[in-house]
Amino acid sequence: MSPLEEFRREAEEALFRALKVMGIMERPVLERAAPGFGDAAFPCFPLARTLRKSPVQIAEELAEKCRLELKIREKDEKRGKMLNEGEKSGKGLIERVEAVKGYLNFHYNERRLSELTLSAVLEQRERFGQGKEKPGKIILEHTSANPNGPFHVGRARNPIIGDTLARILRFAGWDVETEYYVNDMGKQAVILYWGVENLKGKVKEGVWESEWLRNETEGGEYESGTAVGGIKAATGDSKDDHRLVPFYQEASRLLESEPEVLEEITSLLERYERGDRALGESVRNYCNLVLEGMNQTLLAINIALDRYVYESDFVYSGEVERIIERLKASPYCREEDGAFYLELEDFGIHGRDTRFFFTRKGGTSLYTTRDLAYHMDKFRRTGRVIDVLGEDHKLQAQQLAIALGELGEKRRPEVVFYAFVSLPEGKMSTRRGRVVYFDHLIEEALERAYLEVEKRRPELSEREKRRISRMVGTGAIRYNIARVQMEKAMVFRWEDALNFEGDSAPFIQYTHARACSILRKAEEGGSFTLPTPSEAGGMLTDPNEIALIRKIARFPEVVEECAEGLKIHPLAGYLRELAGLFNQFYRGCPVLNAEPGVREARLMLVHAFRTVVASVLELLGIEAPESM
Repeated sequence: MSPLEEFRREAEEALFRALKVMGIMERPVLERAAPGFGDAAFPCFPLARTLRKSPVQIAEELAEKCRLELKIREKDEKRGKMLNEGEKSGKGLIERVEAVKGYLNFHYNERRLSELTLSAVLEQRERFGQGKEKPGKIILEHTSANPNGPFHVGRARNPIIGDTLARILRFAGWDVETEYYVNDMGKQAVILYWGVENLKGKVKEGVWESEWLRNETEGGEYESGTAVGGIKAATGDSKDDHRLVPFYQEASRLLESEPEVLEEITSLLERYERGDRALGESVRNYCNLVLEGMNQTLLAINIALDRYVYESDFVYSGEVERIIERLKASPYCREEDGAFYLELEDFGIHGRDTRFFFTRKGGTSLYTTRDLAYHMDKFRRTGRVIDVLGEDHKLQAQQLAIALGELGEKRRPEVVFYAFVSLPEGKMSTRRGRVVYFDHLIEEALERAYLEVEKRRPELSEREKRRISRMVGTGAIRYNIARVQMEKAMVFRWEDALNFEGDSAPFIQYTHARACSILRKAEEGGSFTLPTPSEAGGMLTDPNEIALIRKIARFPEVVEECAEGLKIHPLAGYLRELAGLFNQFYRGCPVLNAEPGVREARLMLVHAFRTVVASVLELLGIEAPESM
């Protein structure tokens, strides 16, 4: 149980007993109070009609009853008297109850909150905030970008959202397996295959030039051909996603301008979809080359998936054909020129999108059919499926859900939609070559981070500068994407992503490093004895100390809220606020120069902060440097 949960339960139990006296039998649920009005609140407005009283009057009556239930003595400052003279009893977690404009507000006992919070963090350490083990398993599919070229910045949101969600869900107690659905049978895959096979010597291979990573291999400090973060340095062959994408782009251009190329690719696609394994193996080989390069990019931002599932396997296994036959038996199945589809108008879909095609005219399957096979497979393996998809897949997700019902599957995937990232110049496109590749963004982030570290810490070794720069640069990218609500569109700007002040990962990482520095200096100054959490709670009374403790105590709640709502931006917001409160505490409350007793209590608080901020950074996939 989190520290705040204990307080909330005591408040809700007292309120429940007070409501029973007034004839209300439902168990109350408290909400977070507005800033400056306590810790938890109960709005009395919904009770006005039932009790035939104003919310203000109800709140005042409930406040009096709750004080009696909790045996709280409330001081009347004007008369100098004590009201509700009963002695305090029980846990004493609630310090004050007051009625304010129709709200019932509970104020928690600050000393007890400090004691319980510090005790929980010191005892549980990196497990503080971790949820109890949940039953079942989650398959979370994310990224699943077509393996036809490097990731561009427009697609950067998917893997960061998916990986962060998986981290949060695991920390909340779920067993999570992440999956990448490899579209190795689609038109894009065949275009890539045709381009490489037919345009060798006619198209110049792409090269991934990495000045940053090439510099890292010089001077003997780094092994040649390797790179920090997983991107292969340009000391040998280029990353295959960059090497092969020009073939895909030129083939796409020819496809639009030369009918014979279109005819060849269409013929290849039909052969492949009918199960030509030799062709399929060749196409998959090229896809895997590109996919390996894409995975190196993911590793550079601390993302690794658990499992890769290939689209073509569902054709080879016969599962796609079985699904086609079952859909043909649906009363909503229709045929048009040899192509079969489901008519979805009766399911609330209107306009041009009422037809959900699941075969081509020649009888071969479509991506949508194979995606159905994949989802049926996922539901055979688990009871809970989560998909991370771009907002342009909303109709497809709706159609998929209807088709799953026609196949007899009652469960549905939980879909997390995100808005796309765009450039100030407009939408990005791999096919048209109008992109900022994700690798370029990482390269720029590392370079800018290095310049910042070199300016601040010129005395560090070259190796240490680059180690810190990697943590700071990749952290800046992940945090910049995680902090924005998924439903909101992002226009990518370098100055936002690589900002090293304010609402950014570098600012938060520096705050973590500052906490580490304080603790390190305290240890270097000689041995000292930390007080007990109870003793520390009595000494930490400054408003800056209390504010920081309250924020630390909220961490388990934030994890649970993000896990339940499948959101990541609230965690980034919490981290920003936590770091901000620590800096206020640092400015207002000297630690190493504080008087004995208070000094040790504040060191305990610094340790608790460092523990929690490191945990939050880990959930966001960001490393926590101990020095910067």
